[in-house]
Amino acid sequence: MSHLSRRGFTMVELLVSLVIMGIVATALYQVLVNNQRIYQTQTQRIDLSQNIRAAGTIMPGELREADANEGDIIAMSPTSITFRAMRWMGYLCNPPITGPSPLVESPVLITTLSNRHQYGARAPALNDSVLIRYEGDEGTRNDDSWVQGKITAMVAGNCPGGALTPDNGPGQVLTVGAYMPRFQTGLTPPAPNTATSIYSGAAIRGFTAVTYSLYQPPGDTSWYIGYQRGSNTMQPLIGPVLTNGLAMVYYDSTGTLLDPAVAANRALVERVDITVRGRTAQPVRRVSGGTVLGPIIDSIVVRTTLRNNRRF
Repeated sequence: MSHLSRRGFTMVELLVSLVIMGIVATALYQVLVNNQRIYQTQTQRIDLSQNIRAAGTIMPGELREADANEGDIIAMSPTSITFRAMRWMGYLCNPPITGPSPLVESPVLITTLSNRHQYGARAPALNDSVLIRYEGDEGTRNDDSWVQGKITAMVAGNCPGGALTPDNGPGQVLTVGAYMPRFQTGLTPPAPNTATSIYSGAAIRGFTAVTYSLYQPPGDTSWYIGYQRGSNTMQPLIGPVLTNGLAMVYYDSTGTLLDPAVAANRALVERVDITVRGRTAQPVRRVSGGTVLGPIIDSIVVRTTLRNNRRF
């Protein structure tokens, strides 16, 4: 009889408990969902800010090394630019034998690069494109220029004394298939392949042609800032961006706007204004508690002055 006298939960009590549990669970679910939305929004904002900062750092940093007056800009448009991106620099401790004929268009230069005087993002490598400083006549600057070439062979060697300080030690013997400046389009005045036209201590710069462009990968609905090195396939580097996510405006040394469609203007560029308009990869709720989903958009404008700018 004592067991039969015990009371259990009534139906009303069970219903009240279930309602209270439902209210608590709903509140917890709303808190978790709201936290997830905030986390997603903040993650997308951080990614967008990182992309914008990367665009405002990488492209201007590369362009500041270029000198349009020396032919570094290869091609340009409002949404794309191709130029020589410098990768390393060194000095010749053993000058190449040049000349004696001024009619030789493609001399093979054999010279020694000092290991103690190399600077840059990486070491010289086979098939690197190079620019070798052409001095010519020391008594005038009218013939100073650069000899463009490509490293076709590299072997270990030694630097003789007298050219650099420290002026001896290990080096690399470079075989360069070169083109004298007189035969390069747009370079004046002509620099013939005369004897002793490149001296000991001449600068040599290794570069590669790179392209930054507004790019939509095949089969993708999003746009990016693409990067292409040499003849390699273009790859998305920064993004996603808007359909007008990359815009470049070119100016000469007087601040006059240049038409990028005119080839002659490539040698006149002294400033490039770069505008990047990025967006988040995923749509988010831009208003707290809102129901409308959409991308967050941000932009940056960077004014970049090229090397050897005559005005700035």
